[in-house]
Amino acid sequence: MVSETAIAAVLGALICLDRVVVQFMISRPIVAGPLIGLALGDPYTGLTAGAYLELLWVDRIPIGPYVPPNDTFVAILSTAGAILAAPVSGHPPRELIALAILVFAPAGFLGQKMEILLRKWNDGLVLQAAEDAKAGDAAGLTRRHLTALGRYLAGSLVFLAAALTCGTWLLRGIYPGLPQTVLRTLAFACYILPLIGIGVALNTIKLRGYVPVFCGVFLLLAIVSEFL
Repeated sequence: MVSETAIAAVLGALICLDRVVVQFMISRPIVAGPLIGLALGDPYTGLTAGAYLELLWVDRIPIGPYVPPNDTFVAILSTAGAILAAPVSGHPPRELIALAILVFAPAGFLGQKMEILLRKWNDGLVLQAAEDAKAGDAAGLTRRHLTALGRYLAGSLVFLAAALTCGTWLLRGIYPGLPQTVLRTLAFACYILPLIGIGVALNTIKLRGYVPVFCGVFLLLAIVSEFL
């Protein structure tokens, strides 16, 4: 479990850099989930968790100074937690995936607070970079940029490692003893979560015209995965 946790935390921290640097959209849950799942040998679980979370948080976009909940954290932790906590080899049961999403959902809001604090901490680097620019110090500008990235990478790495370790042990401890009524509720949640997510996505059509295309892709992938 230690090596898998380390792999998920390191890869997850690198994926999270996409939220603040290049922004190739690999930090979106629908991409981050399968990438983590692939690294742990189960991309199907990553696709399932990532599709659920992408739909649920598709309307939370970073506009101006607004920092949305860190859905990347939730996708990474839910995927890795479900895989590592699976009682048997193979794909984790859908009930465990739903439980992992519920357990790690608060990480999105904690990650949001962390990003806000890091931005405030990096404000000082902005002022220093401005002074470096005035002095024509290109090396100083590079150091400021790398320092800011290093802080974000280190914060994400520590957060993911700690949250995944604690969350996986929690899932391993409570899932095997859940009564059948709770398991049936979690199975039912696997159908409710996509419906809620589709409702959220449909509510954003006026803002983001490509949402219907995303919805169609998610539903198609879900149907194909179910039959496979």
